[in-house]
Parts: sequence; structure tokens; C-alpha cells
Amino acid sequence: MLSEGKTPSLNQLRYFVTVARQLNFRRAAHALGVSQPTLTTQINALENHLGLTLFERSRSGTLLSAHGHALLHYAEQVLKANLHFHEVARNLSDGENTMYRLGIPPTLGPYLLPHILPDIHALKPGLKFYVREAAPDQLFQGLLTGEYDLILSPMSQTNSQVQSQPLFYEPLKFVLPSDHPLADQDYIDPEQIRGEQVLTLEDRHHFHHQVQEICMRLGANVARDYEGTSLDTLRQMVVMGMGVAFLPGLYIHSELHKPEALHVCELADMPIVRQHVLAWRNTSPARAFFRELSAVMRDIIRQRLSDAVTVTESSSNV
Repeated sequence: MLSEGKTPSLNQLRYFVTVARQLNFRRAAHALGVSQPTLTTQINALENHLGLTLFERSRSGTLLSAHGHALLHYAEQVLKANLHFHEVARNLSDGENTMYRLGIPPTLGPYLLPHILPDIHALKPGLKFYVREAAPDQLFQGLLTGEYDLILSPMSQTNSQVQSQPLFYEPLKFVLPSDHPLADQDYIDPEQIRGEQVLTLEDRHHFHHQVQEICMRLGANVARDYEGTSLDTLRQMVVMGMGVAFLPGLYIHSELHKPEALHVCELADMPIVRQHVLAWRNTSPARAFFRELSAVMRDIIRQRLSDAVTVTESSSNV
């Protein structure tokens, strides 16, 4: 009868399987690197715990009993599972053979990730990302609640539970319809857009609030009766002559290869940028790897997108 209490140890199962393979206690003890009395004691303890006789012992040798035959396969499976468990844990310990849940805003993800993920995969083939898009405030809250392992986003909040590393500054470009009176200038005096109707995204987007702040500084008007649901929609509204807009530099770099219907320019002596960071919880077991990953991302962005953004250097945690 199976005795109450603790379960058989992995060592006892390993001893059982080794004796079953060798059918000789002396050879099994040698293979295991233990003394024969120690092996015998542990097998006896296993049999007592199970209430079963696992081996038939005689002067002519050792044989598996019927009970031993019935349990051998399961003991081997337990040992294989334990080995696999440790192999997976070893692979996970360096952070490079894991799927991480990555959050990113919809105004950034489609225009950044296609440029950097292929290179990351080439450098770290075992690394995978499950990518979800959401507004920056939702990403930040999702990071705190464990919905995401890390986020790549403009970071407007600070929290003692979060570590982050800066990645790059992305310029915001000023875009006008090609028939706009200012469409012949590469640099526009900020005073010249006072009173302009500036289109932007819905206010659930962090981008909306940044544009709103810019308009307040410049004396321009946010066109609240026309708010885009995406950057593509915003671009089309400008093309249709419904107003002017600010668009992220990576969007323009990725999507406006031949912007005949739009004029892209900048405000003279007034660079407007948004900074993106990679952030994670400071309790994450992978925090050292995430810091390394941020450096890898900066290197790739520097190589691939230096004509569109300005890569920042590593700094202390935000």
C-alpha cells in the first residue's frame, strides 16, 4: 500500500531506472557514482514508500518484478520531463529563447517594427515577440498589470516600478496640401501657421495631446470637428484640403515616398520631436536582457533609420 507523506525523490527514481537497466546493483552503483549500500537503502526506501516490490533479488541476479515493469516507463518519463524542464530553464535564463509580449502604439509600430524585427531575429533567432498595439497610457498601465512584458512607446509617465532605456527621437514633420500658400517653403516661420486649422488624431491617442500642446504654443487651432482615426486617414484629410497636420517622421519615411499631393516641411528654428523608450517592470527576471536588447535596437535603428530619426544614448532609468 502506498504510504502517506512525501513523494519519491528524483534521485530515487533515477536509482530505480539505473538498476532496472543494469539489473545489477554493483554496476548500477558504479554508474551512479554512489556506494552500493547507499543505492540499496534508497531502493528499499522507494519500495517501502510505494508498498511494492520493484526487483526480484536472488543469488543468480536481479530481475524487474511485474510491478517494476509497470512503473519503469513512467519513472523514465518523469526523469525525461525533469531534464527537459532544466534545459528549457537554461535556455530561458539568457532571455534569448523566449516569447515576450511587446506593446507599441499604432502610430509607431507599423512604421518601426518592419525595419528592426528582421535584424533582431537574425541576431537572436530564438527571440520572439507577441505584438499588441494600444495607446501609450494603456500600454503603461498594461505593463504595470503584467499584460505586457515590455513596451516601446513615448514615455510621459514615471513610476518606481518601471525601468526604461531611451531609443531615439522622432521628428514631427509639418504637412500641407500641395496647393497651400506655404507649400513652396522647406522651413516655415512658426508665426505663419498662427490661426491655421491643424488636423490631428482622436484624443485617445498620445499624439493628439502632443499636437494640441504645439498648437497652443503657436496660436494654431486644433480642428476638433475633423479628427482622424489613423495616420493614413489624417494624411488623406490633408490631401483633401481639410487642414494642415503634423505627422511622425517614421510614418513619412515609410509611407510618403512620392508625396505629390502633400508638401512636407519643418518649422524654422523649432524642431519638434517625440522620444521613444523601451520600458519594462523593474521586477522582471529578464530586466538585464531587456537592457541589452535596448542597445541592440539602438544599433539597428542607427543603421537602418538614421535618415529619419536621431538615436539616443543609454542613460539611467526613467
